[in-house]
Amino acid sequence: MKKILFSIVLGMFLSFSAIPTFAQVLDEQNVSEVIMAMQPVLQLQMPTSPKIEFVFDDIQSYYGGITKYAATILRVSASVTWDLYAVGTSQNGVTWDQLLQYGGGGGANATSDIPLSILELRQYDENRYAVGASTGSWPDYSEPFNPPGSLIHGQNSIFYSETPYTPPTSDEKYIQGHSGTDAAQGAPGGSWLVAEPDVGGFTDYYFTIDYRILPGLPATFPAAGLNTGESEELIDYHTNPNIFAQPGVYGMNVKFVLLEDQ
Repeated sequence: MKKILFSIVLGMFLSFSAIPTFAQVLDEQNVSEVIMAMQPVLQLQMPTSPKIEFVFDDIQSYYGGITKYAATILRVSASVTWDLYAVGTSQNGVTWDQLLQYGGGGGANATSDIPLSILELRQYDENRYAVGASTGSWPDYSEPFNPPGSLIHGQNSIFYSETPYTPPTSDEKYIQGHSGTDAAQGAPGGSWLVAEPDVGGFTDYYFTIDYRILPGLPATFPAAGLNTGESEELIDYHTNPNIFAQPGVYGMNVKFVLLEDQ
């Protein structure tokens, strides 16, 4: 009899197939708040010497005065609208400080009360943000110094004050900008580092300052006057020619103040 054998073969197969996924598993952390503080930046650089000397030791210097050309350079960078002004000051904020008296003091008619306004300034370039795009509409120091024979009291006289951080008023001189917060009364933010120069080689953020003192003979300082361009009553020399400046050494301070337009 033939035997019939039954065999069972178990086949085992291992295969890998994609397992369906229903969502990606992740974890996270969050920064709850991001703060950015942008502080106003006002930067004024003066790479030139902080000391300027005028020595009057001959007749020509008395008659013709002494001019210090480009004695001060000012470089401005600002992130906000700004104004720039110059202010003369001293211990009393009105007259020069007498540091030394020469000889007998010049006699009975000599006085040591020399007003700060005898210092004249001339700026390059003009106050460009006077009224919109026009120049020269606000008082500034861009006028040339008048020759001794045709002087105008106070045309270039420095603004002076007992409180030097109180800005000039609307009728007084600024180097750039003006009193008030209207759009035309302040220079926009920018920097001398990136501003394109104009035809004269200057930018709205770079200034050079000339200084002049004109004593006259006798020393009555005929060019001095109020910063508004008017004759100054305090200068007795203008009304009394017998009064003149006492020989000696005098000192004052000049501050250049850069501030946010206000």
